[in-house]
Amino acid sequence: MTFQDIVFLTEDASHDAVINHINEEAFGPGRFVRSSERVREQGPHDQQLSFVASDRGEIIASVRMTPIYAGTVEGHLLGPLAVRPSHKNLGIGRELVRIVLAAAQKGGSHAVLLVGDPPYYAPLGFAPTKPGALTMPGPFDARRLLAACYGGVDPMALAGEIRHRDS
Repeated sequence: MTFQDIVFLTEDASHDAVINHINEEAFGPGRFVRSSERVREQGPHDQQLSFVASDRGEIIASVRMTPIYAGTVEGHLLGPLAVRPSHKNLGIGRELVRIVLAAAQKGGSHAVLLVGDPPYYAPLGFAPTKPGALTMPGPFDARRLLAACYGGVDPMALAGEIRHRDS
């Protein structure tokens, strides 16, 4: 298997069960207590901006985007991003991030936020937000809250509550 064998597709409802399995495999039951999950529980993710990776018909990775407000800025919360252990370290996760960022920018999103590791996400266009300026339901490490911004939005200027756009 090589990266060239991987096909990237827009998520559809038929992928739900396998995506849940991939996320369970990657994050375990602890995934439900994270602050990001509290935001995701407030409303549905955006299937048009969520993608899966397939290897010869088998879904082996996924990334979802949830429509949010970061204060007053319309954006998306990226995640969960998960790749099956059998396909890790091939660049599939990074490619999924590139795909969703391009789709979000094209779709008019002004900010894509996530809680993640700066060394992994910085090369993909993410920058730190101002620690303490943004809040989420529940505790999180503000030093790991990153944003990729468009349309003149500055990640360090984002402030306020991160909440689902439907809430």
